[in-house]
Amino acid sequence: MNRGEYGDHRHAANDIRKGQVVEFMSREAFRARFRARYYDPAFRKEDAAIDRLEAIAWDAYCQGRKAPVTEKAGAGAADPDYDISVEWRRARDAIQDAARRHDDPNATPRVLVVICASRNDFTCPGEVSKSWRLATLASSRMEARGITVDTLDLSLLASDPDRHIHPCKGCVSTAMPLCHWPCSCYPNHALGQVNDWMNEIYPRWVAAHGVLIVTPTYWYQAASPLKLMMDRLVCADGGNPDPSSTHGKTVAEAKALELKGWDYPKHLAGRVYGLVVHGDVAGVEGVRRALGDWLGWMGLIDAGPYAQLDRFIGYYTPYATSHRALDEDTAVQREVENVGAAVAQAVMLRREGKLPAVGGDLNQPRPK
Repeated sequence: MNRGEYGDHRHAANDIRKGQVVEFMSREAFRARFRARYYDPAFRKEDAAIDRLEAIAWDAYCQGRKAPVTEKAGAGAADPDYDISVEWRRARDAIQDAARRHDDPNATPRVLVVICASRNDFTCPGEVSKSWRLATLASSRMEARGITVDTLDLSLLASDPDRHIHPCKGCVSTAMPLCHWPCSCYPNHALGQVNDWMNEIYPRWVAAHGVLIVTPTYWYQAASPLKLMMDRLVCADGGNPDPSSTHGKTVAEAKALELKGWDYPKHLAGRVYGLVVHGDVAGVEGVRRALGDWLGWMGLIDAGPYAQLDRFIGYYTPYATSHRALDEDTAVQREVENVGAAVAQAVMLRREGKLPAVGGDLNQPRPK
């Protein structure tokens, strides 16, 4: 790094900008939001209990009790005496177990199939998504080739009570080592940001030898459930596996670590990927390209031209008949099956050492 441009590292690490949000929310606003969960008149008989719970939650918010249950980081940590979140450690251990399964040469090849539409039977539409149908076709083709398929249906965010992928807080934009692997921003009990699904999702990505993403196009972009997951996977690309090295979210320490030289580890590199992007009017090619760029940036390996597909289904036809349009489009059904076959083949070749990550051993002059 050019010291003439950025100055002394010590001073740069302590250059922390403030002023955007500087006040706690009011007790009245906090109470209104807390009680919104209990709007149903059936809860009225428990108003006194709800008031007591709200008082406890308010105190946690004011005291900033993000991780109320901790234990010492212990041997191997940068600071063994640091009080680390028990929930974070549990997620870290799950990732390490998943990595061992991934690296086991005798393990059955595994592909994570991610269904990214918001729609399912239990959401307001009350109907399955085309993404789910397409993912089922690709999965069947992979299973026929000896692949174990792990289906991650992101539509559960829209249908399950209190299942969340909370938004990325942008820690990496302050300093890469502040972004922990896995993410330590959640759960945040002081803010009531709990039931975060990502601690279950991270190990599923790690265990997979390949990933197949099947997504609709929403307003020229990836579907919102997919984008939430994408942003929270930023910690897989350069994230810090030891929160004790920054004593949690201590900004100056994280900046100092990055300025000393950070290696930006790619925790998911080497897995293969495929893409199926569908739409009805516009935007499919842009979404497919953007997703490929994202996965490639993280070090995943393109499974080849037959493993990436963008198609319109029912182009400029009524939404009401879109499932019938898919029924009739047998060509796109076969193309999606071919995506599954291509991903399966690439996974097998990769496991046999016949699909190298070209350039993976090169020293990048500007890692990030």
